[in-house]
Amino acid sequence: MHRLLLPAALSVTAVLLTGCGAGDDWSVARPMPSAVGRVDLGFIDPSDPPAPEATVTPSPGSWSAVRPAEGTRVVLLTAGDDRPTRTLVSAVREWAEGEGVDLRTVTAADDTDLLPAVTRATDLHPDLVISAGEDLIDPLATVTANHLGQQFLVVGAELAEPTENVTAADWTGASFRGEGLGASSAYDAASFTPARCAAAVRAGTAAVLTGNTGIVLWMDDYA
Repeated sequence: MHRLLLPAALSVTAVLLTGCGAGDDWSVARPMPSAVGRVDLGFIDPSDPPAPEATVTPSPGSWSAVRPAEGTRVVLLTAGDDRPTRTLVSAVREWAEGEGVDLRTVTAADDTDLLPAVTRATDLHPDLVISAGEDLIDPLATVTANHLGQQFLVVGAELAEPTENVTAADWTGASFRGEGLGASSAYDAASFTPARCAAAVRAGTAAVLTGNTGIVLWMDDYA
């Protein structure tokens, strides 16, 4: 079950990570990623905590005060070169650069490399794996349940049955759940705007950093 932090406990002390940055040793896994700041009450209703796999609609900007601790290690896992995927990738990179995140990228070369790419990402022992690209959903469904100690954020899609370590930031027009499962809304490439993708990355990372994992954040309020 995901861990819901109540408002009084949402303030998270910054953790200064020794030796973080581009030269950090990624060979050893670390505990849950840490955050600086707290989410507002409109992010998740503490009087009605979401169940695992639930979909919640955070108030716009309710995540804006949350930042990753300096040197947080993130792997951007990506596949495909379509415009929606490129927009998601740009949003992740801009977030990482702006927040001082230690970012590495793992790109699937082709369809046969999808599952190996997910494995390469987890083998790096990052604090968080952020996935961008619909082709990765089925491989993620295979891998994530066997790596419960690794946090994943899926942006612009979702897993049909996510485990507690998989959080998604999704919206109408971007809710692919895997081959044969369809989507909870019709796919619309135009819905992948820079503003919505950026908001989804920030809201999704805020959820993971504050321990609100295993849920779907619905991001329809951004154009």
